Amino acid sequence: MIRYLFNKMLLSMNKRYDYDVSYMQDILQTDMAAFLKFMGFQTMSSHSGNLPPGPLFAARLRAIIWDDCGPCTQLVANMALEAKVSPEIVRAIITGDLSKLPADIALVVQFTELVLAHNPEADDLREEILALWGQKGLITLSFCISSARVYPALKYTLGYGKACSKVIVNDSSLAPTRQSALSERQQNAY
Repeated sequence: MIRYLFNKMLLSMNKRYDYDVSYMQDILQTDMAAFLKFMGFQTMSSHSGNLPPGPLFAARLRAIIWDDCGPCTQLVANMALEAKVSPEIVRAIITGDLSKLPADIALVVQFTELVLAHNPEADDLREEILALWGQKGLITLSFCISSARVYPALKYTLGYGKACSKVIVNDSSLAPTRQSALSERQQNAY
């Protein structure tokens, strides 16, 4: 009975976001204890703390783009739009176009990429983030960045991460760029 209810929840997610939930259904059908642990992880990954939606989804999108080539990125883009982040902002985050982003969102895009690259320049931006949102905001960003990376790794490990695709944001088809904000920051340093 509990598997049935969880599967209904997954099918609802599939319908709501047009997202393939097969890998989660596989976990559910194979190992209930593993699925329950996965659901516990969902609590961490959905934490939003005191961050506004724009910076929150900037971290989630840039982190997911680092490891994904389409479906997971599309899911997070859809969630950002659902959270009322404007399509223009979502497109600029996906393409890494810092010039089209408000300063706080551009800061998070750069910080996320520096963190993912293990670049020590993240330390300077961390101070700016602390000044804006405090330690709670930094913790929220750490959850966004680290948890977003689990989904593509999980899908690829289970054999479900094979499809690359463009991301659609309000009828605009985009190819996510990886590390563009990081390279732009490095170019501006010279």
